Amino acid sequence: MLWSLSVCMLSFFLLVISSLSSLFFGVYFIMKDLVVFIEWEIFQINSSGVVMTFLFDWMSLMFMSFVMYISALVIYYSAEYMYGDFNINRFVILVLMFVLSMMFLIISPNLISILLGWDGLGLVSYCLVIYYQNVKSYNAGMLTALSNRIGDVALLMAIAWMLNFGSWNYIYYLECLKSESEMLIISILVVLAAMTSSAQIPFSSWLPAAMAAPTPVSALVHSSTLVTAGIYLLIRFNSLIVDSGVDKFLLLIGGLTMFMAGLGANFEFDLKKIIALSTLSQLGLMMSILAMGFAKLAFFHLLTHALFKALLFMCAGAVIHNMKNSQDIRFMGNLCSGMPLTTICFNVANLALCGMPFLAGFYSKDLILEIVSLSYLNMFSFFLYFFSTGLTVCYSLRLSYYSMTGEFNFVSLHPLSDEGWIMLTGMLGMLIMAVVGGVLLSWLIFPTPILVCLPFQLKMLALIVSVVGGLIGYELSKFYISYDLFMLKNYFMTTFLGSMWFMPFISTYGVNKLPLWGGYQMLKTFDQGWSEEFGGQMIYCKMMDFSRSVQWWQNNNLKMYLLSFIMWVVILVLLM
Repeated sequence: MLWSLSVCMLSFFLLVISSLSSLFFGVYFIMKDLVVFIEWEIFQINSSGVVMTFLFDWMSLMFMSFVMYISALVIYYSAEYMYGDFNINRFVILVLMFVLSMMFLIISPNLISILLGWDGLGLVSYCLVIYYQNVKSYNAGMLTALSNRIGDVALLMAIAWMLNFGSWNYIYYLECLKSESEMLIISILVVLAAMTSSAQIPFSSWLPAAMAAPTPVSALVHSSTLVTAGIYLLIRFNSLIVDSGVDKFLLLIGGLTMFMAGLGANFEFDLKKIIALSTLSQLGLMMSILAMGFAKLAFFHLLTHALFKALLFMCAGAVIHNMKNSQDIRFMGNLCSGMPLTTICFNVANLALCGMPFLAGFYSKDLILEIVSLSYLNMFSFFLYFFSTGLTVCYSLRLSYYSMTGEFNFVSLHPLSDEGWIMLTGMLGMLIMAVVGGVLLSWLIFPTPILVCLPFQLKMLALIVSVVGGLIGYELSKFYISYDLFMLKNYFMTTFLGSMWFMPFISTYGVNKLPLWGGYQMLKTFDQGWSEEFGGQMIYCKMMDFSRSVQWWQNNNLKMYLLSFIMWVVILVLLM
C-alpha cells in the first residue's frame, strides 16, 4: 500500500511541476505574443518524411497547465478515495494515460495526431468508466465508447478530405480554406466530431451515463479532459466555422443542450448526475458562445468552469464516501454540521457555478451574458441563454438545500465526519483556484478591460434571472412538494423533462431495438425455422425413419428373411 501511495505522490509532484512550468511559459508567451512550432522528423522513407508537429502558444500552454494542475490534485485525492482498491496503481496509470492523450490533443496542429489523442481519450475513458466492473458500468462504457466513435469517423473523413490540400496541418489552411468550397464539408465534419465529444444534442445521453466511473475520474473527465476536447477543437477551427454558415446550427444546438440539461437537473435526485447535467449545461453555453464567434471568451469559460467543476465532484465524492456510497440527495441533509470543511468547498463551488460575484465563474459567465445582450441575436437564443442561467441557479440551490440543511435523512445515529486530510487537502487546493482563478485569468487573457455598455434593465437582467432562479430552487427543495406527489400527478411531463427529453431511451433502445428484433426474427425464421425444416433436422428425421423401417423389417419373423431371399434369387435368375 505504501508503494501505491508513493505512485500517487510521485505522479502528483510530476504533474504539479509540469503545470507550474507550463503556466510560466504560458504567461511569458502572452506577454511576448509568441507562437512556437516544433517539427520532429521521426523517420524518412524514400524522401517521404513522417513528421510530428507540435504547436505551443499561450492557449495550448495555459490549457495544459490547468489540465495538469487538476489531474495532479485528482490523483492526490485518489490516494485516499481509492485506498481500499488493490488495483490503485492501475487506476493511476490509466488516469496518467488519459492526461497524456489530452496533452497530445492540445498541442497538435495536425489532424492525424489529433486523431491519436482523440482515440486515446476514447479508449482510456472506456477503461475508466467500466472500472468497477458491473453491468451498469459495462453499459455506460459501451454507450460512451460508441457515441465517441461517431466523432472518430467524422475526424477520419475530415482527414481524407484534407488530402486535397497536400498536408494535414490544418492550422496552415484555415485562412485559405475560407475561400474554398471544401470549407463547408470540413467544418461540418469537425463540428460533428466536437458535438459527440462534448455531448451536444443528440449525443447527450452518454455524459450522465459515464457517472458509473469512480468519482475522481468524473472530476477529471467533466472538468478538463474528454468533454472539453470538442470545445477546444472548435476553438482552433473557429474562424472556419463562423465563415462557413455552420455557426447558426451550432448556436441552436448549444442553446437547446444548455436548456435541456438545466431542466433535467431540476428533476434529478442522483448527486453525481445533477453535477453531470450541470456540466452538460455549461458545455452548451461554451458551444453557443463559440458559434457567435467569441472563441477567446469560450476558452476563458472553459478554464474557469474546469476549476469549480473539479472541486464540485471532489466534494461529491467525499459526501458519497460518508453516506456509505449512497448518492440520493433525498437521503442527505444537515451535512454542514457533520462535514463543515467539505460543505464550505461544496458551497463555494456551487456559488461559482451560479456566477456569484468575484468567484471564478462570475468573470466568465457575466461577461458572456453581457456580450450576448450586446450582440445581434434573435429572441429565442436570447431566451435560451438567460432562462438556462436561471435554471443553473435553481438546481444548484435545490442541491444545496437538499443536502446541507434540514434534518439528516439517512440511518439514525450514523456518524458524519470530514474525510481524511489527504482528500481535504486536494479539495482545498482546488478551492483556492475556484476563488481566485477567474480574476487571474481575466487579467491574463484580457489585458485591456472589456467594458460593455448596456441599458440598466439589460445590465441587471443576469442578476434578476439568477435571484428568481434561486427562489424557485429554494421552493423546489421543500419536502412537502415531494410529499404532495407533484411529480406523480404530472408523470409524463416529469419523465420527459427529467430524462433529457427521452434521449437516453432513443440512444439505447431506439438504436438497438429494431436490429435486435430483426435478428430475433431471422433466428426464428431461418436458423430455427425453414433451414431446420429443409436442412440438417429434415435429413436427420428422414434417416431416422428409414433406419426404423429397416430395423422393423429385420426384427420381424423368419418369413420376411425367406421372402426377401426368394425375391433376390428370382431377380438374379431373371438378370442372368
